[in-house]
Amino acid sequence: MAEIEPNAFWDDMKWAREHYAELVRKYPEKWVAIVNKVVVAVGDSIKSVKREAQERTSKKHIPVIFVESGSHVY
Repeated sequence: MAEIEPNAFWDDMKWAREHYAELVRKYPEKWVAIVNKVVVAVGDSIKSVKREAQERTSKKHIPVIFVESGSHVY
């Protein structure tokens, strides 16, 4: 059975969507971890960003998003 994410996770995801333009200016082409509506880790690797965020916050469920600058072509 899948574990249910806490409400704080979804609140942080919502915050990331609402502040995406700001994140693009500050962290283009980076992975960003957000806890309590604060960026707690940034880097080039999702794995290292998640690990750093967990070490800093002791939280298990942390939203990590890739902040695209719009330069990718799919």
